Amino acid sequence: MTTVSIAKAKKGSNLNKVENTNSVYLTKQLNLWYGEKHALKNIDLDIKENEVTAIIGPSGCGKSTYIKTLNRMVELVPSVKTSGEILYRDRNIFDADYSVEELRTRVGMVFQKPNPFPKSIYDNIAYGPRIHGIKNKKILDEIVEKSLRGAAIWDEVKDRLTENAYSISGGQQQRICIARALAIEPDVILMDEPTSALDPISTLKIEELVQELKQDYSIIIVTHNMQQAARISDKTAFFLNGEVIEYDQTDAIFSNPSDKRTEDYISGRFG
Repeated sequence: MTTVSIAKAKKGSNLNKVENTNSVYLTKQLNLWYGEKHALKNIDLDIKENEVTAIIGPSGCGKSTYIKTLNRMVELVPSVKTSGEILYRDRNIFDADYSVEELRTRVGMVFQKPNPFPKSIYDNIAYGPRIHGIKNKKILDEIVEKSLRGAAIWDEVKDRLTENAYSISGGQQQRICIARALAIEPDVILMDEPTSALDPISTLKIEELVQELKQDYSIIIVTHNMQQAARISDKTAFFLNGEVIEYDQTDAIFSNPSDKRTEDYISGRFG
C-alpha cells in the first residue's frame, strides 16, 4: 500500500465494504444480446480470488464480450441488453444503485493492443490517482514507483519518466498499461488478449508478470493462445457459440477434458 491509498482517498465508497469470500465473481444465468444476436447464453461461472482464470475458444465465441461485462464496458455498445446476474463480492453489478465508476475502480482492464495515453510515462501512471483526488507530489511519486515496480518495468524506465509513453517499445507500453491499472489499487485485473500484439520475448515477460501479480490480484485473461492458457492459468473456461462448454482446473481441461467439443478444440480439429 502507498502512504495514502486510493481507498482512503475515496473514503466513503461502498466498494470498500467487501466481504472476505473466496469467490470474486459469480456469474448466474447471464444472457446478453447485441440487438437480435444472442451473444452469451446462460453463462454460469464462479471465479475465485488470487487465481488466474483463462477464457479460451474460437473467434466470435463470446470471450471478449463476457470479460467486458465484468466491468460493464460492454454497455458502451449500442443495443446491448442483458439478463441474469453477475455478483462481484456478493453484489450484483447490474443493480441500479451500483456505480459503474466505482466498479471500474476495483476492476482494472488491460486491452489487446497497448494503449498508453499520449502523455509522459509518469503522467500515465499518476492519471488515475489524480482523478481520485491525490495531488501531493511525494505521494504520487510513491504510487508511480510502486506501480511500475509491480508491473516489473521500473528499472527499465526509471530514468525516462518524463518521456512520452509512445517512445518505448510495444512490450514496455503494455507493461505501462498494466502499471496504470495497478496505480488505482484494483481488486481484479481483466486482460483481453494482452500479448497478441507482442513479440515472444515481451509475451514471456507479461506471462511472468501475471504469475507474480496473482499473489495480490485476481486475474481473468482472454487468450487465443492455448499454450499460454496452459502455462499461466489455474482454471480455464472453454467458450463456444456464446456458451461455456467446460470450466475446470487448467490441467484437467488440457489433459482430460470431459466434453468432446473441448477435446476437439484443444487438439486443433476446429477453431
